[in-house]
Amino acid sequence: MSEIIIKNQEEFDVIVNGEKVTLVDFFADWCGPCKMLLPTIEEVAKELDGKANVVKVNVDDNEEIAIKLKIMTIPTLMIFKNGEMKEKMIGLRAKQQIIDAIMKNA
Repeated sequence: MSEIIIKNQEEFDVIVNGEKVTLVDFFADWCGPCKMLLPTIEEVAKELDGKANVVKVNVDDNEEIAIKLKIMTIPTLMIFKNGEMKEKMIGLRAKQQIIDAIMKNA
């Protein structure tokens, strides 16, 4: 499975309000660190296929989501479960650190 790119607020709400734990990667196309994190996020998505949702939100295309969640720095990773934000990580992270955070909240 590859990660899903969220196109609007409704898609975002449906996914993060689900029972399955969801990792949301907030990024922008011009962001160097976001590009560096991309292979890690793809590996996490593959490794946790079926156990967690992995989605991406382009902050330039979805400003209202970024503003609502107070995303000030990218990349920002957020973990949601049942619509509640459980954890927030800013900047580059190791794959195992991301997986551990997701599984802790699954």
